[in-house]
Parts: sequence; C-alpha cells; structure tokens
Amino acid sequence: MTDALKPLVDALGFTETQHDYFTAPSGPKSINDETDAAESAKHCGPALLPLLDKYDGFLTACYSQHPLVPWLKAQPAIQASGKPVTGIFESSVSTSLQIIAPHQKFGIVSTGKVWEDILNEAVEAFLGVKVVSTRFAGVETTGLNATELHDAPPEEVRKKMMDATKRVLKKGDVGAICLGCAGMSGMNEMVREAAIEELGEKEGKAVRIVDGVMAGVAWLEGAMRTEF
Repeated sequence: MTDALKPLVDALGFTETQHDYFTAPSGPKSINDETDAAESAKHCGPALLPLLDKYDGFLTACYSQHPLVPWLKAQPAIQASGKPVTGIFESSVSTSLQIIAPHQKFGIVSTGKVWEDILNEAVEAFLGVKVVSTRFAGVETTGLNATELHDAPPEEVRKKMMDATKRVLKKGDVGAICLGCAGMSGMNEMVREAAIEELGEKEGKAVRIVDGVMAGVAWLEGAMRTEF
C-alpha cells in the first residue's frame, strides 16, 4: 500500500523536496476501525521519534482522525521547531471546502461500513460544528477493507467504488468527493466514471476528486516553504 502512494506523490512535481516513506514495523495489516488506528499509532511512535529532527514535515497516511497526528504535534521536537504535521483526512476535508462552490457539499467514499459513523463524527469534530449537512454530504462505503481494495477482483472493486460514489452524488449538489482511504489512492478514474454515469458528461466531469495523500503533500509543501 505504501508503494502505491509513491507515483502519486512523484506526479505532484515537487522535485526540490525529498519525500521518504515510513511503514509501521509491526501492527495491524489493515486499519479497519478506531481500535486498529490506536494500535497502529502505538507501533509507529517509538520508531518515528528518532526521525523527528531529520524531516521538515510529516503526513499521516491513514484516512481517519488518526491519533498519530496529535501525538506528533505534541512532541517537543515538533513544537520547538514548528514543523507542520497533518493527516490525509484533515487535508482532504480542508481542500474540499476550499474548492467547492458556496452552495455545494463534499462527500467521502470509504471502505467498511463502520467508517460511516466514524468519519461523520470526525468531520464534525474537525470542523467544530455538530450540524454540517449544508456543506457535507456524508460518507458512503464499499464494504471492502483497505487491503481488499488491492486484493479483491478488480471488477468487484470497480463496482463497489462506483456504487458508493453514486450514493454520495444522489444526495445532491456534491461538488467534491474525497477518496476516504489511502488504499484508494489512484482510483480516481472509477469515481469519475461513476460521476459521469450518474450526472451526465458535463456535470460528472465537474465533480472534484480529492486524493488525501496528494492534498496532504501539497499542503505540507506550502506550509514548509511559507513557514506557516
């Protein structure tokens, strides 16, 4: 899964920035709920501590309110230096809100059904409001976990991705769809195909598809160079 992210980051063209990749040395193979996320943070933390002085910015590539994001921000080395830290969830939500029109909403396509409530609550917590229906169309899921997105038969993955996308779009005035799992990186074409089938050529092509990994790397690039 980590290797699948590399071409997307390279495609951004930030050639003057070095991007290195870290995979947890142990822990859950797939993060399928908040318990898995917490467990993965426990495995990542000790291995990341020696690296905090080496890098200028950090992106947590798990689509959730992953505890590694606040944990990294709380580390003395990060606080003293002001190095930017974000996650792909946070990056995709903030990017979506900036690119859609004032009357539009954004939605999320994610993996297992358990993520519907988790991500709905995460969006509310991130935005600091309880009622976000005017800007947020909600979460629809494929029923596949992160590893199954790559291991299941391609035709099954395509169908489930497209069906979930169409359910989001049926909620009306959806201007952006977030790929709600790092394992979905590179699956933009399936979402686009579903959007065109559901809305027609013109409106379907106008829907923005937000990859959290690309959004996160792009935000970090700006934050590092502007020293925000």
